[in-house]
Amino acid sequence: MALDIPLDEFEDLVAEALDEIPDELARLVDNVVFVVEDDVEPGAEPLLGLYEGVPLTERGSFYAGAMPDRITLYRRPILAICDSYDDVLDEVHITVVHEIAHHFGIDDDRLHELGYD
Repeated sequence: MALDIPLDEFEDLVAEALDEIPDELARLVDNVVFVVEDDVEPGAEPLLGLYEGVPLTERGSFYAGAMPDRITLYRRPILAICDSYDDVLDEVHITVVHEIAHHFGIDDDRLHELGYD
């Protein structure tokens, strides 16, 4: 039977994962909004999370006044790959770190090397 964690409780898990980010890194997360969606758009590639924006490593003078970057975590896909509540906690943490890494300009290949796939 698939796990079902209500949206508001899942959002709390995301907030807790963000609280676990070391302060020295959290202070560097700039102009980013975090959201939770139930699913990716119909027909879209299956994802657990998505970073949309301009990584810190690519920002220049053009970036002033830009809309916030967006990190989305997808609740149902994460729940679908987890067998227990502890698995959900781990996967939310991994996904948050993975997407923040994109904000810092770290690509999927490097994240794979680091064990965050």
